[in-house]
Amino acid sequence: MAFSVVNGNLKENGHGCAANSSAEVDLSNGKVRPFKIFVGYDSREDLAYEVCRYSILKRATIPVEVHPIIQSDLRSKGLYWRERGFTESTEFSFTRFLTPFLADYEGWAMFVDCDFLYTADIKQLTELIDDKYAIMCVQHDYTPKESTKMDGVVQTVYPRKNWSSMVLYNCEHPKNRVLTPELVNSQTGAFLHRFMWLEDHEIGSIPFVWNFLVGHNHIEENDPTTVPKAIHYTSGGPWFEAWKDCDFAVPWIKEMEECKKATKLV
Repeated sequence: MAFSVVNGNLKENGHGCAANSSAEVDLSNGKVRPFKIFVGYDSREDLAYEVCRYSILKRATIPVEVHPIIQSDLRSKGLYWRERGFTESTEFSFTRFLTPFLADYEGWAMFVDCDFLYTADIKQLTELIDDKYAIMCVQHDYTPKESTKMDGVVQTVYPRKNWSSMVLYNCEHPKNRVLTPELVNSQTGAFLHRFMWLEDHEIGSIPFVWNFLVGHNHIEENDPTTVPKAIHYTSGGPWFEAWKDCDFAVPWIKEMEECKKATKLV
């Protein structure tokens, strides 16, 4: 199923994983280009993707499009051809960096891993956008404690880990025009995940609550600024048997049940 949001209402557009393809959405006065959100899709985590998408669309009060980045589709279109390396824990480890290309290098767009649960209106995130930056993200200082994650894949450690798991891309920024299929298929993981095509001052920071790492970040008592707006089950979420009792499992399961009921997901 595919959905879009018009004036805060959830609308079904058809079947399958394709996103709403309308170029513009009518608002009260004029037309506004929808905010494009590209979600990393992994065949092992289809349910996680569906719940992530649902949680975004359910709360959005601005026009949005949600597009899954499906590696097999990109391969069939000749846009992705690199062999999968042993350090790639998901099917979107590198395809994520095609976001500006897939957005036609127009406006701002977002990439996010599928293992997120949004608890706040995406409009609040777009209000943080600053055109002086090429990208914006949560700049975690994160070293995972586990040696494996999800369903047993190897946990890798590298500088700026998890920065690339949720990124706002200024797709029109000249520096981001280097992110072509040719570059994404040929460059190293270090170059891509550390944003080495950019200078440090071209990377903007956003509050950690928009990429709240389960098991790493914490809610501080009597401090509403620490309450997550986007929960990231980076080591594994309740859709995996081994992680069914992880922290923040309850809100995800509740959202999943609501998603299934609303979308008649089998």
